[in-house]
Amino acid sequence: MLLLAAAFLVAFVLLLYMVSPLISPKPLALPGAHVVVTGGSSGIGKCIAIECYKQGAFITLVARNEDKLLQAKKEIEKHSINDKQVVLCISVDVSQDYNQVENVIKQAQEKLGPVDMLVNCAGMSVSGKFEDLEVSTFERLISINYLGSVYPSRAVITTMKERRVGRIVFVSSQAGQLGLFGFTAYSASKFAIKGLAEALQMEVKPYNVYITVAYPPDTDTPGFAEENRTKPLETRLISETTSVCKPEQVAKQIVKDAIVVTMGLFRTIALFYLGSFDSIVRRCMMQREKSEIANKTA
Repeated sequence: MLLLAAAFLVAFVLLLYMVSPLISPKPLALPGAHVVVTGGSSGIGKCIAIECYKQGAFITLVARNEDKLLQAKKEIEKHSINDKQVVLCISVDVSQDYNQVENVIKQAQEKLGPVDMLVNCAGMSVSGKFEDLEVSTFERLISINYLGSVYPSRAVITTMKERRVGRIVFVSSQAGQLGLFGFTAYSASKFAIKGLAEALQMEVKPYNVYITVAYPPDTDTPGFAEENRTKPLETRLISETTSVCKPEQVAKQIVKDAIVVTMGLFRTIALFYLGSFDSIVRRCMMQREKSEIANKTA
């Protein structure tokens, strides 16, 4: 009996996995699209910008260091596929002032058009034992890794819903799926991204806006090198059990997943529940829109 139940469960999961591509949204066309990348002056963010530029996108790079932004701009422009493409650089701290972030996003949209895809890549890692970390470190990582993704997303979401098109990518970490020794501050800030993304997806899916969360492993970036300077022994030993990826490889996979909106296995299993939840949200949206139309004509 147990064997039969297990076989039925496996068959059900496989069926959902095969059906999921049929109900996935139409892939986002990058040629001519406006892609905003925060934390785009180095590491994974810069590689994501390069990958999108190779496919014909217009890029807005957002980061704090203006010199690094200009250097990244030169590197990205080497990969243009036509003379119409543009790389716009904006120096701003996306984690400090929402109004400032909103203003720079408006400036970018005035120059390059509405944002088709936002990649939230700005972030940092600080490791250390819980009692050794300053309380200010927890506050700083929540500000940069969480609010630094909330603010840009909040600045683009309304226009995406109005246009009925858009992709938002949150670059988390494997430490955002599994809490690890030495990452009490970092893991918590990355775990928050998952909750934000899943709740936001349910809100915006009826408007044809889709959310992707990337969980890259250890990647050979300047941020990773800086992180290694403060890792406790236990954390270093854990890290040594896994391989370090190249940022170009990680970026390519993130862009692919964002364009096609792929689903992981556990997300596929949840389709049964998500489908009923989505129908509730969609009915509410339709009722709200009918009410608004009725009020305007009254």
